Amino acid sequence: MSVAIAKFNAGNITSVKFALEKLGASYVITDDPGKIAEADRVILPGVGEASSAMNYLREKGLDHILRSLQQPFLGICLGMQLLCTSSDEGNADGLNIIAGRVKKFSSKLKVPLIGWNCVKFAEDELFFGLKKLEFQYFVHSYYLETGDRTIAEAQYGISYSAAVRHLNFRGVQFHPEKSAEPGLQILKNFLRLKT
Repeated sequence: MSVAIAKFNAGNITSVKFALEKLGASYVITDDPGKIAEADRVILPGVGEASSAMNYLREKGLDHILRSLQQPFLGICLGMQLLCTSSDEGNADGLNIIAGRVKKFSSKLKVPLIGWNCVKFAEDELFFGLKKLEFQYFVHSYYLETGDRTIAEAQYGISYSAAVRHLNFRGVQFHPEKSAEPGLQILKNFLRLKT
């Protein structure tokens, strides 16, 4: 099984790479549309800025490729936010796979949110073997409100989407690759998802 880690000039690829190596998964880090389209699994990780990330995806023709994927897909942190229609960050247009606008946390809250936060999981194959409540590691200043695509929730001033799903596309706002055993279980489940 091949895993493509989509490269788009965002941070955090290294920690995802190390987590996949720990799980014994083979992967390629690439911004080549053909290699991404042919992979058995695709991960879009990222710590960065939404508008510049989307500009890079468009320049490489990856926005169209990502939207057309049929295989299991996982967006992590910024990678999840880019699945959405739009973002307040740089007034960016996203991939529009998950309907909704990503908003900045209230100025009354300390941002970015950095650290462990409790996540409430709904039923999904991505969360097999986890408790209904687990702590995951977050680093973000922007959030997606809960909605009909939400499959996990967290609280920070408000309740927001910690994970979303539409068809084969899943996104997590937290960093499973930095979330100890519960996070590794999520990545392991992702590698086992049926196509």
